[in-house]
Formats: sequence, C-alpha cells, structure tokens
Amino acid sequence: MRTPRWRLVTYAVILLVGILAALPNLLSPRQLAALPSWLPAHPVTLGLDLKGGSHLVLEVDAAALVAERVGTLATDARAALREAGIAVRSAGTEGNTVVIDLGPGADGAAALSAIRPLLPPREIEAARPAPGRLVLTLTEAGVRERVDAAVAQSLEIVRRRIDQVGVAEPTIQRVGSDRILVQLPGVQDPSHLRELLGSTAKMGFHLLARSPSGPGVVVLPDRDGRATYPVERRVALDGDHLVDARAAFDPQTHEPIVTFRFDGPGSRRFADITRENVGRPFAIVLDGKVLSAPVIREPITGGSGRISGAFTVADTAVLSALLRAGALPAPLTVIEERTVGPDLGGDAIAMGVTTGLVGFALVFGFMVLLYGWWGMVANLALGLNVALTFGALGLLGATLTLPGIAGIILGIGLAVDANVLINERIREETRKGRGALSALGAGFDRAYATIVDSNLTALIATALLFQFGTGPVRGFAVTMALGIAISMFTAVSVVRIIMTEIVRRRRLKTLRIEPLVRLFPDGTAIRFMRARFLGIGLSLLLSAASVALFLHPGPNYGVDFRGGIQMEVATPGHADIGALRERLGALGLGEAALQAVDGGRGVLVRMERQPGGEAAQTRAVERMRDAIAEANPAASVVRTEVVGPKVSAELAESGVLAVVLASLAMLAYIWWRFEWPFAVGAIATLVLDVTKTVGFFALTGIDFNLTAIAALLTLIGYSVNDKVVVYDRMRENMRLYKAMPFRELIDLSINQTLGRSLYTSVTAFLAMLPMAVWGGGAVESFAVPMVFGILVAASSSVFIAAPILLFLGDWRNRRAAGRPAGFPIPATLPAGRHPSE
Repeated sequence: MRTPRWRLVTYAVILLVGILAALPNLLSPRQLAALPSWLPAHPVTLGLDLKGGSHLVLEVDAAALVAERVGTLATDARAALREAGIAVRSAGTEGNTVVIDLGPGADGAAALSAIRPLLPPREIEAARPAPGRLVLTLTEAGVRERVDAAVAQSLEIVRRRIDQVGVAEPTIQRVGSDRILVQLPGVQDPSHLRELLGSTAKMGFHLLARSPSGPGVVVLPDRDGRATYPVERRVALDGDHLVDARAAFDPQTHEPIVTFRFDGPGSRRFADITRENVGRPFAIVLDGKVLSAPVIREPITGGSGRISGAFTVADTAVLSALLRAGALPAPLTVIEERTVGPDLGGDAIAMGVTTGLVGFALVFGFMVLLYGWWGMVANLALGLNVALTFGALGLLGATLTLPGIAGIILGIGLAVDANVLINERIREETRKGRGALSALGAGFDRAYATIVDSNLTALIATALLFQFGTGPVRGFAVTMALGIAISMFTAVSVVRIIMTEIVRRRRLKTLRIEPLVRLFPDGTAIRFMRARFLGIGLSLLLSAASVALFLHPGPNYGVDFRGGIQMEVATPGHADIGALRERLGALGLGEAALQAVDGGRGVLVRMERQPGGEAAQTRAVERMRDAIAEANPAASVVRTEVVGPKVSAELAESGVLAVVLASLAMLAYIWWRFEWPFAVGAIATLVLDVTKTVGFFALTGIDFNLTAIAALLTLIGYSVNDKVVVYDRMRENMRLYKAMPFRELIDLSINQTLGRSLYTSVTAFLAMLPMAVWGGGAVESFAVPMVFGILVAASSSVFIAAPILLFLGDWRNRRAAGRPAGFPIPATLPAGRHPSE
C-alpha cells in the first residue's frame, strides 16, 4: 500500500493543472484579464443552446454543379468544332453526359481531336458509340473533384460574406464531403442570413431581347416574381469583374440602392456595351432573377454604376455583401437550421447550475448517510471530478452544451459508483477479519477489475454516441467520456492515497466503514431466483405493451426525425393555445401541432415542411412569427428549428444504427470478458430495457429526438454497467464454489452486490431527479427517460438478467453431460458447508 513519491508528484501535478484550468469559469472578465499570462485564462466555451445564436448546415447542390459543368462542356465543344470547320447537327446534355451529333460527312476522329483539349484526364471520358456521334461523360472522380473544389471555394466565400455583415466569433467549418457548418452567436433571426448564405450571387449583365421568342432568348422573372423580361442568354458582361459594391441612397429620391464598380477590363467592356446600345434596356441579373433593367441613356465610361429596384435598407446591405464576397461556384441549400434566443440560453445555464447543485447536494448527503466520514472522502473525489471535467473541457477547447450539462450532472451520480464498489469491498474484507491496511488493499484490488469493466461498457456507448451524434449531442458524449475517465482516476488513485494516509496517520487496526443510517441489513440471503418466472413474464408483458405503443400511436417524433419547422414560444402568462392554433391554421401552411410546455407558460409549435425549397421554409417561418405576434403581442419566439427531409432521414438512420451498434459492442465485450451465456443474458435484458423506455416515450408523449437517442445510448451503457458488476461477482464465486448449484450461486452473488447496485442506482437517480423535475422542455427528452430507465435497469439486473443466465447455464450444463465447462454442474453442497463459507 505504499505509493512511490514520483506517483504522488504526478497525481499532484494533474490535480493542480486541472483545478487551475477550471478556475477561469469562476472569474469575471476583469479578473481573467488580471491573471498571469502563464495561467489558463479561457473559460469553457458555451454552445449556441446556452448563449443563443443560429446554427445552419449548408449543402452544395452537386446536381446543379454537374449540370452547369456539362452545359459549359456542350457549349465549348460546339464552339471548338465550329472553329475546326466541322458541322454539328446537335449538342445536347443528358444527366452527366454530352451527346454531340455531327453533320453529314463529318469526320468523327477529327472531331474528337478538335475537342480533346477540352477533356481533362480522369474528369471527362470521350467515346464514339456510332459514326457521326460523340459522347462526353463526366466521371464519378470528376464529380467528386468538382464537389470538393466547390466546397473549398464556398467555404471561403461564406466566410467572406459573414465577415461583411460583422458577426462576432462565427464558426465556419466543413462537415463531411459536401456540407458546411455555420454557427453565429447572437444571431436570432436567420431569414436574412439564409439569403446571405444560400444565394449563389452569380451576377451577369444581359441585353434585353427585342422579341421573347427569338433564338438565344430566355424569359426571366424579377426578384418578386411579378414581372418577366426577355433576356439574351449570352452574358454581355460577367459579374466577376466587380471589385466593389456598397449600400447607398439615391441622392434625388432617397431610395436605398447598391452602387458597384468594375475592374479595368470590366470598365472598358462596360463602356463598349453602353456605347453600342444607347436606348436599349440593360438587365442586371442575379441568380436567374432580374434585379433591374434600366435603359442605357448614354455611354458609361467611368466603370461604375448602380442597382435600384424598390429595395429596403436590409436588402441593399445583403446584396452589397453578396457582391463584394463573390459568387458561389454552386448553390448552397440550407438543409438544417436551429436558432436559440439569448434569454432561453441564459435560462438554460441557470437551470443547469441549479439542478446540478441540487443533484450534487443530494448525492453528497446520500454518501454521508451511507459511509459516514468515509463518505466525505468519496465526496471530495466527486468534487475533484467535476472540477477536473471543467478543466479538461477548457484545455481541450471543447464546447459545453445543454446536453453536456446533463452529462456532467449524470456523471455526478455515476462517478460515485467506483467509490461504492470500493467501500463495499472493504467492508466485506473487514467482516472476514482483515486488518485495516490489508482490507484497504484487498478492497481496492478486487474492485479494480469490476470498475474497469463497468466503465468501459459506458465508454463504448459514449463513443458511439459521439460518432453518430451531431451538435449538442456530441457535447454530451464528450462530457460523459471525460467524466467517466476522470472518475476512474479520482476514485481509484486519489481516494486510495487519501484513505491509506488516514489509516496510517490514525494507526487504525480495523477499517470500519459503517453507515450513519442503515438502509438494509448486511448479509441478506434473499432467494431471488424463486421469482424468476414472475420477473421474466412481467418484463415480457411490459415490453410487448411497449412495442404495441411504439407501433400505435407511436412516439411523438421531434423535428429531428420527421423534418419540418418547430418553434418554441414563451408567453408571460398562461398561453392561449386555442387562439394561437386559429391564427396558425389560417396561414394555409398545413396542420399545426401545438403542445404546452414549461407548465403552460410556453408552447411548442410544429409545422410540416413546406413544398418549394428553402425559400418556402423562410417565408413560412416569417409568416408563423407574424401570426404568433398577432395572437399574443407579448409572446416571443425563443427557439426555431428547420430540418429538411434529407437531414431528418440521416439523423433517424444514425440514431437506429448507434443503438444497434452499441448493443452489438456490448455483446462482443461481455462475450470476450466473460462467456457467451453472460453476453446473451445481458443483451436480452438490454433489449427488454430499451423497449420499455421507448414505450415510455410513446406513453408520455415526450419528444423523441436526438436527445432521446442520447438517453437510450446512455441507458444501454448504464444497464450493462449494472449487470457487469453482478456478473463479475458470479465469475469470482464460480471459482470459489465449484460445486455450488448454479441457482444458489446466482442468489449469493446478487445478495453480495445488492448494496452496490441499490446505492449506485439511488445516486444516479438523485443526480438526475432535479433536472427531470425542473429542467423544462429543453432537457425533458433526456432527463425524464433517464430517471425511468435507471429504475428499470436496476430491477432488470436482478429479475431478468440473472434468470436468463440461469436458464442458459442449466441448458448448457445439460448439454455438457458432465464435462467440465464454464458453468459448474448442478449438485448439492457437501454436508456441513454453507454457500457463504
């Protein structure tokens, strides 16, 4: 039990660094500025759900990118063949191919040679399937390269556009192969943001055609869709020549306008166009819409001009920012949008701190009741765990989200699990007559393997949650993983040193860890397996009912999984849902589902996704906001979420996959650490636990969303954690009592671990209960099912997992027919012996 000095120094350094890294979270900005430069001075970064702001996911329109590339290729090929004197009958596009039919008598080989310079290797493949026909195909590699280049270019352009509007501390990063994540703190109304980021901003100057039906003419609408213009398809001057654009006011009419300026070549070309076409209308086209079509009165030689057209001040600010930042190579579609108001974020922080402190106090008091003054050592480790978790979040630059706060609070309950295991083991060793140091060493050593096994199962679920989760759910996974890893250090290493020093300094002969209030007697001998048929039968009945509820009426799927628009509305008093439903129903946007939240002081509004692309979603959100303001002028929209069908399908698929993979990972781990009957018993129980929890969602109507998936995965880890402790004691007893009937061995193991299972379940329950009661709708999908799931997992370890294991063991022993196997053969104990000996 002696600890080397180098190890003590290492532990001290870890604790010091962790506490210093956590300290900035308790200081004001002025105090942070006064800290020495060598000290950490960055508090934990708060997620948008805590500080307010907008979160958008943009996707590059690969189909439009391919269509543009193929169209350009067809035009360039026709021009190259014409310059080579080769007649072309037609040149059309079909998907990602260009089909060129040559004129009579044209030489196919010569035509192919003429367009060869237009065909980059690996990007374009050329073929001559028939005489007089050429087929040019954009390859898969070519598509990937185009999309990759477009995302890289779009990332920079999006960054420039956001810089133009002056948003502080934006987060702009690539996600996957074709998406861009944009997070903007403080931005609450993303309607202009959608326009700013979703507009391709491809500007061109076209002459108006004299006839709408002539060749090379296209009819384009204006930006409001109220008028159309016949425009020559050929671009007279490309917008790439723009070097500046500014919002301004017309000096005569005082209307908002946008002024622009060309570079040198653009200025000369603009002067030539205006000189040659005096008296003709000149259309300024942005993304296929005519902004204005002024008549050229005189040649414009200064290289500058202006755009007018009944703009608002906000319109000119957005348009000038778009033009200054440049055109996107392909359209960006807003496939996911989440907005949280700062007031809601502040309330979430206050709620998290309050419920966390209450949960900590409940766990603190419970540990003192359980172990007296020795419980204070566990509480010290618990406080260090929380401090080191915040320190690690700060050092890693991780973002703390609302589910992350839930993860820290749950971690408070789970962190004492190792201390409970250790203390219960020490008590057992003391009852066997061991001295203080001997009991202390044996208790830690025998608990160590169980602690590692139980925490690794939780880490498996957490890792999968991080892999398949997004945004705040990943924040939960990070905080949970840190909490679990740090709890193993504080509970095993720090507590061991503290307890050893106390024993040495007080020269204790016997280490007695006794509760202040005894919850149930030691040495229980309950015959749990007598109720095995009742336990499994009742569980199967409840799970069958849960599956039926899942199928009909089904869970209350959130916007994450079914797509659409969701708003959370806060009202100063009791919300009038009837009036709000009437206003929203009159919009003609489809059926609106309304649900009272936060004790009737708020309303959750869900609207189906609107047909017509992203512009339709923006219009719907604005109309819904107006209707809410008309129904209750004092109401405020504190949170908005818009999720497209593609994202919702991906989230649903990822959620199901994460749950399935977590279950399989548990199966493999337990099979590896124990044997296959243990693994099968654990997974069968896990399926029953999960189905009951899903049925709980369907029965209560709690939102089934990404946070619900986080709750399910956490319960999977917690449930297996609880069963691993019982399994580990069974494995130990199987080595000690080789001739004991398996039923008696299981009862013995459950009774020996009953205190630990009960105490850990109570601490996790107490930690989560305040959040479940006072957390509100933002964490309801996590906290309430977790409280329910903790109770289910605790009972299933005794009444389901153990009986299943008994059935499998008996079946395996019958098949073994007396041969040695992993399970003992049922037999009676020799006379005069008792299972506890």
